[in-house]
Amino acid sequence: MELAWYALLGLFFAGYLVLGGYDYGVGLLLARGVDPARRRAALNAVGPFFLGNEVWLVAAVGILFGAFPVLEGELLAGSYPAVLGALAGVILVTAGVQLRSRPASRSARAGWDRVIAVGSLLAALGWGTVLAGLLQGVPLHADGHVAGVAHLFTPFAAATALAVVALVAAHGATFLTLRLPAAEADRLRPLARRLIVAAVIAVATAAAVGLLSDRVRAAAQRPAIGVLLAILLVAALLVAHAALGRRRVGLAFAATATALALPVVLVGATLWPYVLVSTVDPGASLAVADAAASAPTLRLLGWLALPLLPALLGFQAMCWWIFRGRTDGRAAVYW
Repeated sequence: MELAWYALLGLFFAGYLVLGGYDYGVGLLLARGVDPARRRAALNAVGPFFLGNEVWLVAAVGILFGAFPVLEGELLAGSYPAVLGALAGVILVTAGVQLRSRPASRSARAGWDRVIAVGSLLAALGWGTVLAGLLQGVPLHADGHVAGVAHLFTPFAAATALAVVALVAAHGATFLTLRLPAAEADRLRPLARRLIVAAVIAVATAAAVGLLSDRVRAAAQRPAIGVLLAILLVAALLVAHAALGRRRVGLAFAATATALALPVVLVGATLWPYVLVSTVDPGASLAVADAAASAPTLRLLGWLALPLLPALLGFQAMCWWIFRGRTDGRAAVYW
């Protein structure tokens, strides 16, 4: 049962990275300095989805608190600067999108666009750092507590955070080629392909830094699986690049979505059966089974989650169905 809940936690967080990832990618692209009409069009493309996408983060946090209370406490204690930065970014993006059209002046709206871009950057950097911190191990002592946050400030953590920023930007640009009117999407396709190349370079750099890191090599319980998943991630990006070249934007978007989900799978599979690997006392490493709540608690949570999971998936599918296709400027919007 612990494995099922661990997989469900990974599913929701990976889903959040994929869905929230294009929100933040579009937010990053607002910093390009394009004219106000194009910034408005980009926000119109993402606007119907962004609040629903954040529900996946709420669901992931709910599973973390309910099904893995031990992990929740030590993960937040050992990663609070990164988590705080990521959540601050989420709040800035949400506030920026909802408030940018309240003022009438262009300068005020441009200011809110900068808030959205900064929030998107913080969110991507924060979640990338959290994933890197898990993959390279944490200073978990025999008393069951993580001591300090210095492990977040390493070359591998920095490289991984930047790789997630690059992945998010590429995903957001690919999303816009799928949603904007055809003429504007064609104009954006070269930028999306360049961002995918940048993401390949960033991911390859992070992988190289990880392979050279003693901490990452020591923490990895199944390094071969980690290397294989990193290769699959790069392959997904190359598929997206080729698909954009052939104007197959749906396939390109699916490929960048896969690339953003794979880091979560990589961390979970590489560390298994542990969820926190100690860098100071190998015997203190926290296994998934030990981090989970009791069996009766998990069963009760299962009955609660049983109707919620199809409802969440159904709501997401309904949103995509209702707002399918390209934007045409006729929808009533407030962002």
